[in-house]
Amino acid sequence: MHIRLPALLLLAAAALAAPAAAPGADDARAACADRPKTGARQPFYPSNREPLMPSPLVKLPIGAIRPRGWLRRMLEIEADGMTGRLAEISRFCKAEGNAWLSPDGAGHSPWEELPYWLKGFGDLGYVLGDARINAESRKWIEGILSSQRDDGWFGPRSNLTNVGGKSDIWPNMVALACLQSFYEHTGDARVPPLMLKYFRWQQAAAEADFITGSWQKIRAGDNLESIYWLYNRTGEAWLLDVARKVHARTADWTGGIASWHGVNICQSFRQPAVFWMQAQDEKFLAAAARNYDTVIGKYGHGPGGMFGADENCREGYTDPRQGAETCSIVEFMRSFQMLTKITGDPLWADRCEQAAFNSLPASQTPDQRGLHYLTAANQAVLDARNHSPGIQNGGCMLAYNPHGYRCCQHNVSHGWPYYAEELWLATADAGLCASLYAPSEVEATVGDAATVRIVEETGYPVDETVALAVSAPRPVRFPLYLRVPRWCEGAKVAVNGRPVDVKARPLSYIVLERTWADGDKVVLELPMRLAAATWEKGKGAVSLSRGPLEFSLRIGERWVRIGGGSDDWPVLEVHPETPWNYGLEIDPTAPEKSVEVAAKKKMPDAGLPFAQDAAPIELRARAHRIPEWTLDRHGLVAVLQPSPARSAEPEETVTLIPMGWARLRIAVFPTVGGADANKWVEDPAPKPMYAASASHCFAGDTALALCDGLLPKNSNDHSIPRFTWWDHKGTTEWVACKFAKPRTVSWAEVYWFDDTGRGGCRVPASWQLLYRAGSEWRPVALAAGSAYRTARDAFNKAAFEPVETTELRLEAKLQPNASGGILEWRIGPAE
Repeated sequence: MHIRLPALLLLAAAALAAPAAAPGADDARAACADRPKTGARQPFYPSNREPLMPSPLVKLPIGAIRPRGWLRRMLEIEADGMTGRLAEISRFCKAEGNAWLSPDGAGHSPWEELPYWLKGFGDLGYVLGDARINAESRKWIEGILSSQRDDGWFGPRSNLTNVGGKSDIWPNMVALACLQSFYEHTGDARVPPLMLKYFRWQQAAAEADFITGSWQKIRAGDNLESIYWLYNRTGEAWLLDVARKVHARTADWTGGIASWHGVNICQSFRQPAVFWMQAQDEKFLAAAARNYDTVIGKYGHGPGGMFGADENCREGYTDPRQGAETCSIVEFMRSFQMLTKITGDPLWADRCEQAAFNSLPASQTPDQRGLHYLTAANQAVLDARNHSPGIQNGGCMLAYNPHGYRCCQHNVSHGWPYYAEELWLATADAGLCASLYAPSEVEATVGDAATVRIVEETGYPVDETVALAVSAPRPVRFPLYLRVPRWCEGAKVAVNGRPVDVKARPLSYIVLERTWADGDKVVLELPMRLAAATWEKGKGAVSLSRGPLEFSLRIGERWVRIGGGSDDWPVLEVHPETPWNYGLEIDPTAPEKSVEVAAKKKMPDAGLPFAQDAAPIELRARAHRIPEWTLDRHGLVAVLQPSPARSAEPEETVTLIPMGWARLRIAVFPTVGGADANKWVEDPAPKPMYAASASHCFAGDTALALCDGLLPKNSNDHSIPRFTWWDHKGTTEWVACKFAKPRTVSWAEVYWFDDTGRGGCRVPASWQLLYRAGSEWRPVALAAGSAYRTARDAFNKAAFEPVETTELRLEAKLQPNASGGILEWRIGPAE
């Protein structure tokens, strides 16, 4: 009978049993390196061919890495959860009549949803070796492979004319990722010829008709990556000409942020670095890093590795209550993984695990049977109500709903499978790199073409120890790279129980180059200390971290099922059962004086690893409640006010848990002080000037925008909330303001929303004002010289004879074939 000892006991036994002179000890070298070597092309796995820049790190074939422990459990839950069963829920994944299964490309659901899901669903099956998933994903892959036309186009035919009568290659970019993973796992010889033929179609496409707009123009870096993937496997030089063409037609991410849409940023900020591999001009590499710094600098004012873009980044919406789409989280992780391989810079791997541990788990229920659209650092209630304009989109954005959030519902699939595939990477000097730490085993060819197996046992991201056990058929010399995270001071490593003399810097690699023998053991220690970050743009608020984990207040959760779901796939809200409005009594330069690590358990590898009650580590902190800090009028955690905050409430000890285990979360805390601290006020946002209503309001807009006091820069200003009658066109519509008590008014001015060149809203054909007189609506009498004007980019003021009323109405006749809207409507007293 084989009894499996805990990892640390195995390590101790290995150390005691270590031979007096370990094999390879005489030729061993240890060093600290900022980047892996790039002097030669990786000899065993596809990497950049000349003339592309050499690849410092290279992806291993899918299946070479087998996750274990908590990560495997997360993948198993995903397989049995929403992603693994999405065909039961999503109409886009229904096989019957689906355009992605049709040999002639006709049918329903031709756009991004199906390949979004398949991209992760297929990899989930490959990583787990799940026969059911592999069979189902193979059905879709076969449909894609059978759809190619003689001219090279593949996939749904409607996408050939989807953008103003011209082609839309965006859905095919996602499908190419599916095919690439399928090939990496199976070696199916049909994939490269299909891709070659398709890129010939792109080569032949007229410039004026190619990548003309929409998501494809913003996200064409994905297409570029697929071209290089194929070039590295075929050596077809003409592919580099197609790459230049694609880059030239892509939105300009080298010059700056080409789109402030959150997912576009997460997916496309990296594009210049992808092209750098061919262009070899440092400006492209620098542009990707600058893009990241620009976005985080403006909107990344909190822990979790993300930034505030609750659809788009919006001026003034920078508080840590602003969330990130689930799509943004997984696309950011993918970008970080790609940049790790392109540059060899360990900082990108750090950023990947930051999002993976602190944001991704909370985007879904612990059983992964539901997700929500937005995840934020400060998020004390997750309900279905409309939180706009605090959140850009109207409608349900926060409740966990497996039936909604169309893009994220499908795209979340690749988060954990891609993470598992990137744990280990091959190096250019025929070695291996432990890039992302998790329990796993890897089998790879190294050194002089020997195949080795390394088993990784670790409780990371909670425990500080990573233990590696090498199995080899014969002694083989190769370098082993171990990433040292940016937060880690004093990393240590031992081989076969003997300390290695190497001074490891944060944000570097420990490189162990030696002749490895079967049974060799490596123990890496990554000391984790408690740290506090002060967010200057968060008005001096603080957050806490230990190693790669960032912490949230533990808030009691009350899960409530609401309508719109089913017994198997319910829609769930989460409400707080305990107070959340605390400030910390803390010295950010010495957090250990008031915060202690109170409990540490084994990283869970069974049940639901990221459920709140499974949190493997807790902190205890001194805190005071701030009564004035409440939910605001939009139902969101009110924006932070300056720290330290004044609080007369008694000191309490509060519990913090890692953010990934907290669905309800306060992770950015005000600090508290004494009588000379800042007095907070309850919901300091401007109060509405009146109660607004409308004949109709688009779900993504809000009538509150009529009177929120936020003034537009122009009529096409998308940085502030707006009201629109979209998608009503050519109709007569109205908005009304109701006063708390009768008022005498004599003028009103309106700033029209008109997005000419971008959307379908225009200034109205005409408008008028009416006031309520008893049960009747009567037109106002315009003052001499006044008129109902419809100018763009200005307030249009109409003066009228004073009236006393409780309610004023603006009626607008919309232009034919156009809708309309208002950015601000001000009403004045008698003059």
